[in-house]
This record gives sequence, C-alpha cells and structure tokens, in this order.
Amino acid sequence: MVIDYVKIKVKAGNGGNGIVSFRREKYVANGGPDGGDGGRGGNVILKVDPSVNTLLDFRYKKEFKAQDGKNGEGARRSGKSGQDLYISVPKGTIVKDIDKGSIVADLSNDGQEFIIAKGGKGGRGNQHFATPTRQVPNFAEAGKQTKEKNIELELKMLADVGLIGFPNVGKSTIISIVSSAKPKIANYHFTTLEPALGVVKPKHGDPFVMADIPGIIEGASQGVGLGIKFLKHIERTRLLLHVIDITGQEGRNPTEDFFKINEELKNYSEKLASKKQIVVANKMDSLSDNSLLEELENVCKDKNLKLFKISAATNQGLDELIEYLANELKNIPKEDIVTIDDTYEQDEILEQEWNVEKIKDDYYLVTGAPIERLMSKVNVFDIESRQYMQRVLNNMGVMEKLKELGLKDGDVIDILGYQMEYSE
Repeated sequence: MVIDYVKIKVKAGNGGNGIVSFRREKYVANGGPDGGDGGRGGNVILKVDPSVNTLLDFRYKKEFKAQDGKNGEGARRSGKSGQDLYISVPKGTIVKDIDKGSIVADLSNDGQEFIIAKGGKGGRGNQHFATPTRQVPNFAEAGKQTKEKNIELELKMLADVGLIGFPNVGKSTIISIVSSAKPKIANYHFTTLEPALGVVKPKHGDPFVMADIPGIIEGASQGVGLGIKFLKHIERTRLLLHVIDITGQEGRNPTEDFFKINEELKNYSEKLASKKQIVVANKMDSLSDNSLLEELENVCKDKNLKLFKISAATNQGLDELIEYLANELKNIPKEDIVTIDDTYEQDEILEQEWNVEKIKDDYYLVTGAPIERLMSKVNVFDIESRQYMQRVLNNMGVMEKLKELGLKDGDVIDILGYQMEYSE
C-alpha cells in the first residue's frame, strides 16, 4: 500500500532555562554570579531516506517532538542541548506548513535535510547580566518556548516518463517488459491501483525512470475514480507517453480516447497538458480495422505529435520507442514543479516584531515575541531587574513609540500583565 498524503504535528524542543546562582566557595568572601546557560532545544529535521518509499509510517504516528534543552547549573555549567529528532521521508516529498498555507520544502534528493521546526534557544544565566553597577543580578533568562506546527506531507513520484491512458490499454505490460518493474497485469479495469516505477536502460543513452500511472478515466480531473490522486503523480514527469488501444476492443474509439485523456489533463492543469507527449498505438498485432489507425495517424499529424506503432505483447517496436525516449529526454531539462516560500525562516522575522497599542487615553498595551522573551528574564520584584527591563525597552524603541502615541506622566503601561506607571 502506498500512502502519499498525510498530516502530522511537529514540535521542536524548548530551550533550557538559565539560572540564578552565585559562587559559594570556602575562603571566597564575595562570590560573583555564576549561573549557567540553558541548553538549546532539539530541532525537528525531515531527511530523505532512500530506503523509504511510502508515507505509511505516518499513518500510525502523527505527533513528533524533539528533546528539550536542560536547564543551566551553578559554576557556569551550561545545560545539555536537546537531541535533534530526525524524521525519515521518501524521495519526492513536498512539505507544506498548513498554518501558513505555504510550501516550505521540496525534498527530491537522497540524504536531503530540512529543519521543519527549530529548537528553542537556551536562556542565559545571571552571569551574563553582571555589570560594574549591577554586581548581584537576581534574574536570568528563560529558554525560548517553541510552538507546535501542523505539517502536510505529500509524496509525488519522481519519474522521467509517465505512461498515461485509459485502463487496460497495455501500460503495465509495457513497463514490465522495458524495466524491472513488476506490476500486476490482468485483462480487467483498474488492475493497477498504485503507480509503479521502473528503471529503463536503453542500449544507447542514459537510463531513465518510467512510471506506470494508473488508469485515468473521463472525469478524473473532477475526482471521478482515483483520478486526482493519480494526476498529481504525473506533474513531475518530463515527458508523457500516451498509450492507446488501437484495436477498439473495449468498445471505445482510439481517437476519442486520445481527446478524452488530453481533456482531463487540461482540466487538471494547463502546465500538465502542455508537457511533451508521444502517442503509442498499442496492440498492433490484434488490429483488424485499419481505419482506426488511419484516424489516429491523421490527428497526430495535425497536432505534430510523434506516433509509434507497437505491440507490447510481442515486443514489436519497443526497442525503437525506448531509444527515441532516451534521445528526447536529453533535450528536456528537469524542473521544479512547486514554488517554495523563500520567506519561510522558522518564524525568525515574526520573532523580531513587537506592537504598542493605545487602549484608552491613559492606558497602553505592549505585546510581541521579543517582549515575551524580555519578560521571561525579568524579576519584577528586583529593582535592578526592572531597571534592566526599562533600558532594553528604550533600546528597542518601545518607549519612543509609546511617546509618539501620546504617553504622558502618570499613564499606565501594560506589559504582558505587568502594569507600571510611567514617570517623566
């Protein structure tokens, strides 16, 4: 069973807290601050594993959390960093941040890694806050707390050539002969329920990957059958091999089949419909009505499409077809099919934003991630800690913004629930 679409939750490890500690040694009368830093939280990292070819494991485990960083200790001892959590994914996995609605990674190379959730930074111990005028800092910095992320993983097959066409036209037979793929083959509709990949090694030219895309039927682009699921797999192919049963034994007209399949491609994606296409008239050994072939030949001629006449059952014309495909692929570059959100930097930009709001004439509210980080290290009951907070707010430009909004003597500033009266 191939599972090609899952939703999971990931959470990086929280940063460990810095601590408040003072040197306490025999014969040392006035030991200074020696609180150690907290350790960094572990990252959550997606990594392409060549031995994994499905997202099936995510069907049973949906939540992943990296290890938290340890708290600092006295004697300037830093806490241990949390271990990174590696999650193995198949080659060809598209990663989407559901909350942001953007694609953040295209994992298409063996061993490729992507940090989907960055571990929280460890907080600094009080040793860092000592100054000539503040020799006994009674505060330290808390580690950064990370947030859970909702992630969508979608597996898209990586193939150079995609076999398309109605069910039972011979696609599975073709790929089983020209490659090592062993799809199930039988004379009934929808034998192939999952795409099959096979490596084709032509006599001349580089090997290439061929994918047998399961039967696409009329209405597939609107979700009829399993159409949408399979149409997605064709997006990464560089060239389409459109296989048609030229005999009409299924009660269908070969030329009508050609137009119906192309209509589904167009309805799903203009880009997909514009891919280079080679038409293959299969089952030539059983053809009894030459008018069917002539009609298809005329259509291909009008559309300037290459037409190959083969019989997969008897190997007729397969060698020539494979050689032609190998030569054509030399001139078709590989391309990305998804647009990556280049601004996605683990919320680093948002982490620098703060906001000041005038609630009423004498009341102001200060919020934002950097404000939260500042308050995590402030001991509001310690005068030196409060002075440190006010100095940082000045340096950040918060106080200047408050004054622009009309802050005056006696007004109240609310910082994450801590309220202070402003004095000139």
